[in-house]
Amino acid sequence: MGLCWATGAALADDLVIGLTAWPSAKVTGHIIGELAKERTGDSPVYLERGSIGLLTAIARGEVDVYPELWSPNLDNAVKRIGDSLTVSKRSVAGHQGICATRAAVEQTGIKSVADLNDPAIAAAFDTDDDGKGELWIGDGSWFSTNVERIRARSVGYDQTMQLLEGAEEVAMAAVDAGSALGRPVVFYCYSPHHVFMLHDIVVLEEPAHDAASWNIVAPADDKDWLQHSSAATGWDASSLSIGYATSLATKHPAIADLLGRIQFEPADIAAMSYAVEVERKSPEDAARDWIIANRTRIDGWLQ
Repeated sequence: MGLCWATGAALADDLVIGLTAWPSAKVTGHIIGELAKERTGDSPVYLERGSIGLLTAIARGEVDVYPELWSPNLDNAVKRIGDSLTVSKRSVAGHQGICATRAAVEQTGIKSVADLNDPAIAAAFDTDDDGKGELWIGDGSWFSTNVERIRARSVGYDQTMQLLEGAEEVAMAAVDAGSALGRPVVFYCYSPHHVFMLHDIVVLEEPAHDAASWNIVAPADDKDWLQHSSAATGWDASSLSIGYATSLATKHPAIADLLGRIQFEPADIAAMSYAVEVERKSPEDAARDWIIANRTRIDGWLQ
């Protein structure tokens, strides 16, 4: 089987790896693909799709691997598809929230997410003179973007801030420019991520996560999902793990074994993001370079 991108139905024996729309996930997906090829001799098929779409495809038997499965973002979706998905017990610690550039903190005095409710502070982030500041809340294909919209409505800054959805690459370019020119920028942030390597970024304060104050309704479950949801406190502790079709244990047992052994570290994930977004490497090249640099670690996983 040759290396290819899935444009139709994959062959029954193909290993299908899902790729989501953030840079490190594309690199981890290609690392998994290269390591799987070393074990089986066959090249995988790669399929780009949104988070929920990939999980649905796993439940249908159309996709085998979800390289960076974020928790708690997708916990409900994982429960919904049940035993068709196995989540590796090995995970990478993460964090999610709202961040500001150092210039934003120094020029506006912003310290907390709730400060965005203040029209005077919000005005500092208004670049198009529409009366609202701008806040990037994520890519439209990410489930976390829905959660950030819920959080904005629950806290109230949806009234003072224009909530922007769009490609992460464009949003990070705005952060780069803001940091270089001393312009205030606020944005949804997650770690591990290369932005913390590049710039002086401040995570805004907010109340600790309170599960009782969170009620996240998915758009697929309710057309009025936003009105029926609430999330007035910070995110719960976050992590990312490899998810894969339980059927792999039968279909490709050597690959299922491999996926249960892989252990990335936060620095790995940030470096992968950096390689794609800053060094402008393709995910494929970044994956190959990472494998070459970490061969001893990989051998240790497989012992």
